[in-house]
Amino acid sequence: MSTFNQRSDGFEKKFAHDEELRFKAMARRNKLLGLWAAEKLGKSGADAEAYSGDVVSADFEEAGDEDVFRKIRKDFDAAGVDQSDHRIRRTMDELLATAIEAIRTGR
Repeated sequence: MSTFNQRSDGFEKKFAHDEELRFKAMARRNKLLGLWAAEKLGKSGADAEAYSGDVVSADFEEAGDEDVFRKIRKDFDAAGVDQSDHRIRRTMDELLATAIEAIRTGR
């Protein structure tokens, strides 16, 4: 195999690995976000876990974060939970950083 082919293969493997880690981090973030939102909605235990799963599933509606944001926003509005759009998005960012760190450290 030529050096060029080896480098190309290496880049492809790194890209696949990075995408896998990104997917895991987003799924973990969404689970944490769902638990955070569930608490705000007054859910606990199995109800909170189920809601968290619903948030994770919401991410498969379209690319990006808007589908998850819309679910949380809609549920907060329906329940009368007072959280600004900015706070929801900031929590999404904070929990993504938490998820990435957890994956990096193997937790």
